[in-house]
Amino acid sequence: MKRHLSDYTFLLTIAGLVVLLDQIGKHMVRTLLPPSATWAPWQWMLEYARFAHVQNTGAAFGMFQGMNSVFTILAIVVSIAILYYFPLIPREDLLIRIALSLQLGGALGNLIDRLARGYVTDYIALGSFAVFNIADASISIGTVLLLLGMWLKERKIQAAKRQIAPSADSENPSQVVPEEAKGE
Repeated sequence: MKRHLSDYTFLLTIAGLVVLLDQIGKHMVRTLLPPSATWAPWQWMLEYARFAHVQNTGAAFGMFQGMNSVFTILAIVVSIAILYYFPLIPREDLLIRIALSLQLGGALGNLIDRLARGYVTDYIALGSFAVFNIADASISIGTVLLLLGMWLKERKIQAAKRQIAPSADSENPSQVVPEEAKGE
């Protein structure tokens, strides 16, 4: 029980920070910018980086507009899955734990908007890239970290297997035939 409490404290601290930052940004944009308006502190910056008030009923980065209900259900399912599986992830897999925490924070940040407003407020616009928010960025960064963490873990497992597996000819390791070539 104590381990689970510690696990959930880690998860909910990071996820909570993401939700807090995301909701503060969304509140400021909804308060200070009318829908569809953009703003940058300097006029020359508008082309490169600006705040924009976009009401998004689709997925991250404006994809799949009009599917708010589907993404509401998906966010709930993903959040429950992360909450259920998180304690099963070894503490040594820190990258994976951070990734899932970021993804949970992003899912909850956008879920709050979907449930409260029927759309997600997007507000960060960079160049011609789709407008997004901190929750979207958190989900994307979490996905990249999750893939990286899984890849690094797999490499570590494969290296351990190579170290443990006895070679076919311990006197001359250069003569070892790979498993794939043995069937030929």
